[in-house]
Amino acid sequence: MLKTLPKSEIEYPESDGLPMAETDEHRIQMTDALIHPLRARYHKQGNVYVSGNLFFYYEEGNREAVVAPDVFVVFGVTAKKRRTYKLWEEGHAPDVVFELTSRKTYEADLGRKRLLYEDLGVREYFLFDPLREYLRPPLQGFRLTAEGYYDPLRPQPLPTSEWQLESQVLSLQLHTHGSNLRLYDGELDAYLRMPEETESMLAETETILAETETILTETETALRSERKARELAEAEISRLKALLAQKDS
Repeated sequence: MLKTLPKSEIEYPESDGLPMAETDEHRIQMTDALIHPLRARYHKQGNVYVSGNLFFYYEEGNREAVVAPDVFVVFGVTAKKRRTYKLWEEGHAPDVVFELTSRKTYEADLGRKRLLYEDLGVREYFLFDPLREYLRPPLQGFRLTAEGYYDPLRPQPLPTSEWQLESQVLSLQLHTHGSNLRLYDGELDAYLRMPEETESMLAETETILAETETILTETETALRSERKARELAEAEISRLKALLAQKDS
């Protein structure tokens, strides 16, 4: 007779041994275009969790009830590091999920996962095909209705022959740029920065600071020289006044 383990003793795997992303393009979208900018956007709040390719268990006691969204955002939970995300411990399903569609995943992304995320109450679900091989258009999305069903979102064409969707949950627009998916903040009129853009900005700032420091050093040197020249001139004037005084006497 098989012994049934208590739910508290069940081990939940942290990995299935499969690679994180199918191609470099998928990896870049996952980490650089989505996770990094979203974490930077919410890092000061402390109660917004952004992760990706993390096992999300949604049924206690069932190790098979698991999915690993490419990227997901959860509001109202601590932004701490996790080994897995368990629904019964957190009490909150992801609010937004992104899946980066590929040859191996596009059928599940549009079928099984869409139904699962709908059933779990994920408020917005977005799919992006960075290689533009499996989705037409390459950006698609769904939003949960008050009745608990997904309403397909209609991607809007951009003047650049690209596509956009709005995320009401994130208060961001999603724009396609070739193989990239960019997050646009309408209030700031700017895209959320990818890591290389952040590094470039920091490098530019460091260059400006270095140039400013050089100018300050040169200015201080010039001021010291001017002060020294003035002191010498005043000393010479004093000497000449003293000589005149001696002659007058």
